[in-house]
Amino acid sequence: MIVLAGTIGAGKSSLTALLANRLGSQAFYESVDDNEVLPLFYEDPNKYAFLLQIYFLNKRFDSIKQALKDDNNVLDRSIYEDSLLFHLNADLGRATDTEVRVYDELLANMLEELPYASHKKHPDLLVHIRVSFPTMLERIKKRGREFEQIEHDPDLYDYYEELNRRYDQWFAEYDASPKIQIDGDQLNFVEDTQAAETVLDVIEAKLQEIRQEVQ
Repeated sequence: MIVLAGTIGAGKSSLTALLANRLGSQAFYESVDDNEVLPLFYEDPNKYAFLLQIYFLNKRFDSIKQALKDDNNVLDRSIYEDSLLFHLNADLGRATDTEVRVYDELLANMLEELPYASHKKHPDLLVHIRVSFPTMLERIKKRGREFEQIEHDPDLYDYYEELNRRYDQWFAEYDASPKIQIDGDQLNFVEDTQAAETVLDVIEAKLQEIRQEVQ
């Protein structure tokens, strides 16, 4: 199982589709367009941050259980970066201490259950797509979701900047599985087919390396 990680607009969904197609496996996507809580969060983050994160946590737990049932499935975002997203909101004053404690305990319980819910204890590979802040903003603007636009809410600029910054530390500390980082600025796989082939080759080479190590 391969899980992708990265900030908003990094290209996770695009790479998930490319990778699942290359591997002949199933793609699992984050619930966004059918997420009834997400627009509420952007309208009133202080009120809905906790509810949104519980919504995502539930969906991600279900997705990772389903993905673990077969080989080579790909998730465009996973439960492993969930804490980063919620604790950012908590640090911004959008969650109470009680909500943080409840969330942390629930996440810990879910992670403990994963080995029992599947034949694996963790992903085989995490792929982090790193993009610069300007690229992040450009991608968010280009995909055009109104509630994500800085023009709709100027406070989102600081939120996006801090979110993008925190991913570097998160990736450095991630130790639940083997990992690899892709430079999404240098290798624009979203728009460049040659860059996409290069990224897929790099990931496949890493998967082969992992397979040899466990044999």
